[in-house]
Amino acid sequence: MDYITWRSFYTVLVFVLFIGVVWWAYSKGSKKRFDEAANSIFDEDELTTTNKGTKQESKNNE
Repeated sequence: MDYITWRSFYTVLVFVLFIGVVWWAYSKGSKKRFDEAANSIFDEDELTTTNKGTKQESKNNE
């Protein structure tokens, strides 16, 4: 096999992997998980529980 044949196989492989990633990203099963991840920054429950009871010290130890 020559160089051009290997490049053709590589191109087809990369194209199939690309189609697989696009299929996975836009599948209905992943939509719920992606929506939860996108909205996780708006969850305030985690912020209030992690910052509760902690004391912030200044750099000058004042």
